[in-house]
Amino acid sequence: MIEKVYHYKRTENFVMDKVVDDERANINHIVVQPGGTVPVHVANSNVYQIVVRGTLSLSLEDGEPHLYTVGDIISVPFNTKMTIRNGGADTLEFFVVKTPNPRDMPATKSI
Repeated sequence: MIEKVYHYKRTENFVMDKVVDDERANINHIVVQPGGTVPVHVANSNVYQIVVRGTLSLSLEDGEPHLYTVGDIISVPFNTKMTIRNGGADTLEFFVVKTPNPRDMPATKSI
């Protein structure tokens, strides 16, 4: 078998799972209940957020929040402060693709 298969949980509960962590990329699966948030943090690589369910509210560098829905892919540059929350009434589910893998990136700024 040449391919490698990764699995993620289907859930309604809060989850932040690292699904892939190899020499090329890091992929996380995140589920946030209505009203919930992801801890404020700084992008530790070039980040692509892929919304697969619900509404993602994203504020960068303390700016105004913007809403993104199913089918949106949001690119966030390395070393950018992010505030992420569930911006809707339904469960939010999205994947975060980080490339290159954060372990190959320099340290980020403090928040």
